[in-house]
Amino acid sequence: MIESLRGVGYSVETAVADLVDNSIAAGARNIHVDFHFDGPESWMTLTDDGRGMDAEALRFAMTVGGRSPLDVRSASDLGRFGMGLKTASFAQCRRLTVASRLAGGRTAIRRWDLDYIARPDVNEWRLLSGAAAGSEPRVEIPGTASGTVVLWERMDRLTAGLSHDRRSEDAFWSMASRVEAHLAMVFHRYLENGRIRLQMGATRIRPWDPFLTSHPATDCTPVDNIATPTGPVSVQGFVLPHRDQLDEETWRRAAGPAGWTSQQGFYVYRNDRLLVSGGWLGLGEPRLWTREEPYKLARLWVSFTNAADADWGVDIRKSLARPPRQVRPRLTDLAETVRRDARRVFAHRGSYGRSAANPELTPAWTAGAASGPSYRINREHPAVGRIRDMLGPNSASLEDLLRVLERTVPVQRIWLDAVEAGDVGSAGPEIPPEEEEALKEMARALYRHMTETIRLVPEVARRRLLGTDPFQTCPAIVESAIADLVEKK
Repeated sequence: MIESLRGVGYSVETAVADLVDNSIAAGARNIHVDFHFDGPESWMTLTDDGRGMDAEALRFAMTVGGRSPLDVRSASDLGRFGMGLKTASFAQCRRLTVASRLAGGRTAIRRWDLDYIARPDVNEWRLLSGAAAGSEPRVEIPGTASGTVVLWERMDRLTAGLSHDRRSEDAFWSMASRVEAHLAMVFHRYLENGRIRLQMGATRIRPWDPFLTSHPATDCTPVDNIATPTGPVSVQGFVLPHRDQLDEETWRRAAGPAGWTSQQGFYVYRNDRLLVSGGWLGLGEPRLWTREEPYKLARLWVSFTNAADADWGVDIRKSLARPPRQVRPRLTDLAETVRRDARRVFAHRGSYGRSAANPELTPAWTAGAASGPSYRINREHPAVGRIRDMLGPNSASLEDLLRVLERTVPVQRIWLDAVEAGDVGSAGPEIPPEEEEALKEMARALYRHMTETIRLVPEVARRRLLGTDPFQTCPAIVESAIADLVEKK
């Protein structure tokens, strides 16, 4: 049985998160995760300053399935099955030791040793007292106040194949970095409002906000509250800014642990604890939605209470949830709206959205889908009009050139590049000096054409230029180009 429990499916990230759940449920404010590299003998501790437990409560907490998942829980309880501490730990290590102390009480220590249980002369569920010989310092509770220490030793699933060389050490710390990123994501609401302080080694973990709520270019829907028999379900959608509107560090961090395409979709919360980080929850019509590049800026959060665990099919690992039938239509409707808007922002490089310079954009390209995707150069674009006027009676040659370009757009190649590179054609927030000068010269030429050839009022010409692709993303270049012309006059 105990070897079977090791196969529940915990990753090291979800296992450590389950331990943090227990600390939060115990009222901890400070939680410290520490990985220690020692080749195949590496170990991990989690220390908190929660209420702690006496010997009897600790024995009960270490009992596998000691509490029924049908029991009524407090509204803030992050547990459900009474299995998390044990199954999460067994999945990663063969020796689990927990030390705990109530305020003003004595420290109690209990230990599961899977190798001991498997011995022919034991072969029974025998919970041991005290730490293993030599491990006593690892489970010391700091100070004299209450708290708990969880110790993982013989981490065979994590240390298989490790030695004491540099490559093994790098792999070990890379694993620890993944855990840190996962905790920053799963508990970001707790970290953002200061309910807990989470630390790994000497580093304080910063919350990862999946929705870039503080960025002015992030667009969001109102919060929608759905009444259900097991309590309210709340949902809100976000369209994140295009890469052109983010600096490199913000873009990299906003990608999340799994990257932009994988992190799109729904973020499911239970009591502010993240269960599911991305994906479309089996929704979509007429076919189920999948994670696709054009929708990578679409993210939504949905939240419910622990009274709805059965409705949502929450699993032991707290990494799976399925929306119940009564809320699926509302979630689908909102997701369709968010996906549509996200695709538009992706396709137009951020020209639409909360921070757009001009929503009535004159694009350089227009798209159609009469018999498959097709793309045409916009004949109403000022640059096309300027060349047409310059050619006069020879403008038919311009039309020939435009048709050649339209017939030879390498759509499949562009799509493959987008999938492989994650983004294609993104200019980013910074324009190289050589490109800036070229854009400025183009802006001067178009502004002269508008004011001198087609006789637009200067202010009208300025507004039209600012609403023209690609100048809507670089208004400073347009203003500088116009200022140069005014100065020369």
